[in-house]
Amino acid sequence: MKPIGVSKVRIAMSKEGKNPYQEGHLFVAAIRILEHQNGTPPAIKDISDLLNFSAEQAGLISRRLEEDGIVKIVESAFGDRWGVEDHLKLEELPKEAAANQMDEALEQFKAEKSKMAQKIESIKEQQARKQKDLFSELEKKLKKNLTEDKP
Repeated sequence: MKPIGVSKVRIAMSKEGKNPYQEGHLFVAAIRILEHQNGTPPAIKDISDLLNFSAEQAGLISRRLEEDGIVKIVESAFGDRWGVEDHLKLEELPKEAAANQMDEALEQFKAEKSKMAQKIESIKEQQARKQKDLFSELEKKLKKNLTEDKP
């Protein structure tokens, strides 16, 4: 039986996304597989190609894992390479998908927009009230002047 090369088998990711725990394990596994195959730490492009992630998504995951001390950047003359620093910290990642940050940001934006619309409405009401008071004051003064001018 002929072994299947990892380069021919792609790790399929659903479009819904995975939670940080799963993404972290996939990323570290990709680093280990590519390091085993090539004998050198992999570049971010190699990792993103293996996982079928966009370069941006792989970069985001790598930065988050680096901040958590799970992976490390190995700087070389031929570009940055990635290695595993502490795989045990993967277990500390949240196993449930965090609420979608985009949804949270959108809700926050809507709340701020609503708050701003209410503020604008109250300012408009104040301005309308001030204008009405001003016109009534002017009208009183005009009536007073007209009554004074008539003999």
